[in-house]
Amino acid sequence: MTQLLSALATHALALVVYPGLLAAAVFGGFAEGAWMRITQGAWSWPDFPRRRPTPVLATVIVCSILTDVQLAAPFNPVPSDERSVVVAAVALAFTVWAELALTVEHVAEPRLLLIVQFCWLLAVLGPAVQPESLRPQVLGNLLVPALLPVKLASGALYLMCLPALLRLWPFVPPGDRRIRHRLDAARALCWFPYCGLFTTLFFPPSGDDPLGVLRFLVITSAVAIVLVGVGAGMQRRGAALARGLYMRVITPYAFVVLLVVVLTSFLLR
Repeated sequence: MTQLLSALATHALALVVYPGLLAAAVFGGFAEGAWMRITQGAWSWPDFPRRRPTPVLATVIVCSILTDVQLAAPFNPVPSDERSVVVAAVALAFTVWAELALTVEHVAEPRLLLIVQFCWLLAVLGPAVQPESLRPQVLGNLLVPALLPVKLASGALYLMCLPALLRLWPFVPPGDRRIRHRLDAARALCWFPYCGLFTTLFFPPSGDDPLGVLRFLVITSAVAIVLVGVGAGMQRRGAALARGLYMRVITPYAFVVLLVVVLTSFLLR
């Protein structure tokens, strides 16, 4: 009974405080503030609901929490053997699918966004094919030289997909009614899961010590800073360029990544 209560308390701490909802909200708040400051030149709070969360936000909250506890974050209370990259990937995928299902009229280029989503899933799951492990910290800790091309190709594809998944790159002209000019809580809660999962999958895990926490946060923050800079630059270039890059580049490159994954898997057998 004592072990059961202890396990429940540990998982509750992970889900609600760290690396769960509270950590995601704080990290996302800073990321949203930087994004709004750069793109709009002013600070304003994300659009948090006053009474009850919308169906989209409620889905994002649950999925964000599920993803956060799968990360190889230092001092994560959830045991490493209970984490799975599949849970993280599916949970984050639902944040996009919920938006497509419930607010499709506000989504620019839903078909293109769905293609980007599948490319991102390839980037997440591709490195797990050869090691045959679904534990995120194991995938990040693999430093086998033969797997380096897969990790580099998948990491690049992962980063290419994030601006669209976080709605940083415009797909329609600024005057289109589907563009949201207000930042929302749903995106704020997605910054930490997306950036933290990249750190988990493509960098060796950090130790459970203060330096490990600092290292994990620095890498995750660096990913967010790169995304803010790239997204702001693309906002200035316009929707046509962003849409053209995704339509012409991301699908062919995803096929290249898939080919690299398959070839690596055959060569290492």
